[in-house]
Amino acid sequence: MSALPSSIPPLERRPIRELPDELISQIAAGEVVERPASVVRELLDNALDAGARQVTVRLASGGVRLISVEDDGQGIPREELTVALRRHATSKIASLNDLETVGTMGFRGEALAAINAIAELSILSRFAGADGAFALDGRTGELRPVARGVGTTVEVRELFFATPARRKFLKTDATELAHCIEAVRRHALARPEVGFSVWHDGKLMEQWRAADQREQRLADALSDDFVAQSVAVDHVGGPVRVVGRAGIPDAARSRGDQQFFYVNGRFVRDKVLSHAVRSAYEDVLHGQRQPVYALYLDIDPSRVDVNVHPTKIEVRFRDGREVHQAVRHAIENALAAPRAGDAVVPASAQQPFFKPNVPASGATWSQPAIHFTARERGAGDFDAMWPPRAEEAPHAPAASGWQAAGMAPSPFRAPLGLPGDAPEAPATNEEAWPLGRALAQLQGIYILAENSQGLIVVDMHAAHERIVYERLKAQLDGAAITSQPLLIPATFAATPQEVATAEACAAVLPTLGLEITPFSPRTLAVRAVPGTLADGDAVELARIVLAELAQHDASSVVQRAQNELLSTMACHGAVRANRKLTLDEMNALLRQMEATERSDQCNHGRPTWRQLSIRELDALFMRGR
Repeated sequence: MSALPSSIPPLERRPIRELPDELISQIAAGEVVERPASVVRELLDNALDAGARQVTVRLASGGVRLISVEDDGQGIPREELTVALRRHATSKIASLNDLETVGTMGFRGEALAAINAIAELSILSRFAGADGAFALDGRTGELRPVARGVGTTVEVRELFFATPARRKFLKTDATELAHCIEAVRRHALARPEVGFSVWHDGKLMEQWRAADQREQRLADALSDDFVAQSVAVDHVGGPVRVVGRAGIPDAARSRGDQQFFYVNGRFVRDKVLSHAVRSAYEDVLHGQRQPVYALYLDIDPSRVDVNVHPTKIEVRFRDGREVHQAVRHAIENALAAPRAGDAVVPASAQQPFFKPNVPASGATWSQPAIHFTARERGAGDFDAMWPPRAEEAPHAPAASGWQAAGMAPSPFRAPLGLPGDAPEAPATNEEAWPLGRALAQLQGIYILAENSQGLIVVDMHAAHERIVYERLKAQLDGAAITSQPLLIPATFAATPQEVATAEACAAVLPTLGLEITPFSPRTLAVRAVPGTLADGDAVELARIVLAELAQHDASSVVQRAQNELLSTMACHGAVRANRKLTLDEMNALLRQMEATERSDQCNHGRPTWRQLSIRELDALFMRGR
C-alpha cells in the first residue's frame, strides 16, 4: 500500500475574473434542471401562474427527447417572448417587497433561460386579445407567426444535448417517465380546479379532470382507498391554517411515497413539517411505518421564505414553532376521535362503513366496572388503578408509589365502565353501539362481539392499554415527571452544543425529571433522572434528551418523554391475557373503547379491533354459491 503524501501542493494561482454568460447559464441549469421531471415542474409552475384551466403534458422517451407543456392561460405578448428567455427575467416580482411576499408558483426567472442553455427550446404563445400567435426559437431567436388559440406551449427537445456528460446520469426511460408523472401529480393535487393530462409516445398515461372538491382530486390522483382510509383535517392555529386529509394508522406504508405537504399551494419538503407530522402519529403508528397524508398549509407569505433553494422545494418559516404546533395539533385532533364506525376501512376490503348512532333523547346506558384480584392486577405502583372486589378489600386502597412520588393522578374508580361518564341506554338500543354486543372470549385474548354488520374481534389487552393510557395523559395534564436524585452525579465530556442546550433549557429539563448542570466549561453533570429510569444509563439519557431539545421544540420533547413513560405504565396496568371476563365486563370494555380517543390502536400502533362483515363470513363458507 502506497503511503499518502505528507502535504498536498497548493492549486495553481489563477486570476479572479467574471465567468462567461454561457457557463453561467449552464451552472444555473445544473441547479434548476436535474432530470426531465425538473423541466416539467418548472413549466407547470409557469402554466398555473398564467391562469391555466387545462394543462397537457406530452413526453417522448421519458422526457429526454421531448417535453411539451401546453396550457390555455393568458399567454405571452409578442414583444415579451424574447425577453422571457433572458436570465432573471420574470413578470412575477419587481421589488424586494414582492420577493418577501411571493404568492406565485415561480418567481426566480431562471427556468426558461436554464432550460434553453442545455436543450432545444421553443415557445408558441398567443396573448389574450392578440390577433395571432407567435413562435420563438430559443437557439436562433427567430420569431414567426403561427396558428394557436390563447395560451402557451413550451417544447423542450433533446435534453442535455449541450452537456452529454450529464445525460449519462439519467435513468431508464421508464424511470424518468415515472418521475415526470409524479411531478404532474403533485401539481394536480395542489390545484383540483385545473385539469391535467399526461401523454407518452402518443399514449395517454394519466388524466385528471377538473374537480369541484379537493377530495375528488385526491381520489382521482391517489385512489379511492386513500380517501376512505383517511380523516379530514381542518385546523386553525394562530396565523396558520391546515386542511386536507391524514391517513388512519392502518393505512400506513413501509415507504413515505404518499406524503404530500403544500405551503400556500407549493409542494415542499421541510424538516419542521415532517417532524410535526411524525410527532402527531407517535401514539398510533407501529414500528417504522410511514403515515400517508395530503396536507395544505395556508400562511401569510411574509411569514415564510420560499427563496432558499433553486428548485423551490424547501422553505424557511419565520416562526417554526407556531407552524410545528399548528400542524401537530391539526393531525392529532383529526386522529383523536374514536373511529369505531367511521368510513375508514379500505374499499378494496369491501367492509361495511358504519357510524355511531346517538341514543334517543333521554335514553341512557350503564355498564359495570371490571374488577381485578391482587394477583390479576399485579403488585406495585398500579394497584391504585383498580378498585378491589368487595370480598377482597372492603376498604379503599392505599396511595400508590407513583402517587406518593408526586404524580398523583386520581385512581380509576371504574376502569372499564362508564358510570356517570356516559348516558345510559336500554338494552333494546344495541344498534347504537358501533362495537356491538359481546358474545364470548376467545383463548383469554380476544373478545368476540356482534354488531349489525357482522363480527367484531377485539384484542382486549391492546384496547384496555389505550384506555388506561389516555386516562393517564388526561389526569397528568402536563404535570412534571417525578425525578430521582443520583447519589453520585454522572459527569461526561460535553460538546459546546450540549453545554449551550443544557443552559438554554435549564427551566425545561426538570419537567422531564432531569437535572443537568455545568460541572466545568466542557463537562456536564447529571444530578437527577426520571424515577422510572433510575436504573438506566444517565449519561446516555442526558445526551439523547439534549440532542432532541437542540433540534426540536422543547414542549414537544417534554410531551414525548411524558407520553413514553405513561405508555409503559399503561402497558403494565392494562388487563392481561388469560384474564377471564364476564359478558358484562366485556361489554363495559367495548363501551369504553367507543368513548376513548385513538381507541383503534394501542399505544404501540397495533390495531385493537377488526370487523368481519356478513359478506366475508358468507364467503368463507361459500354461502350463496
